Amino acid sequence: MASAVSLAASPSLLSAHAAASSSARTLRLRHAVLPSARGPRSPALRAVSGNRRGVVGRGASAVVRAVQGQDTTIQVPDVTKATWQSLVMESELPVLVEFWASWCGPCKMIDPIVGKLSKEYEGKLKCYKLNTDENPDIASQYGVRSIPTMMMFKNGEKKDAVIGAVPESTLVTCVEKFTER
Repeated sequence: MASAVSLAASPSLLSAHAAASSSARTLRLRHAVLPSARGPRSPALRAVSGNRRGVVGRGASAVVRAVQGQDTTIQVPDVTKATWQSLVMESELPVLVEFWASWCGPCKMIDPIVGKLSKEYEGKLKCYKLNTDENPDIASQYGVRSIPTMMMFKNGEKKDAVIGAVPESTLVTCVEKFTER
């Protein structure tokens, strides 16, 4: 699976290099600051060779391979306090709810996985995400103390919860306990 690094910078920071292969375009960065990166899975860390903090210093350059193609991330619909009852509690299908916040890095890591599951289990499972900053009362009602937290609901009852940015296989195991095959 290929990952893409998207960079939003002014033309003075990026000087596009015309060298391109059939599958990727090479960009040369000068004096650009990339997002800080930690851990082996960070796209920014893979994109910058040598510097673990993701900073390209004065006079240095880094080559980033940007994968051509479109973003295939599936957007998970939001649920709010106003829609909670109808979308989650009264659902005929099991429901996976991702409790998240916009400032949460691990939430951004798990969101594409939840989107992928919503597509793979279409017709067997509904997936929603609830912003805990905008809906703190629902988060506290279900004892959410850490995000991301993914909760499974079936027949209007909380059945299971998974806390943290876990591997896809962990979420699949949780979902499969409550979906029909």
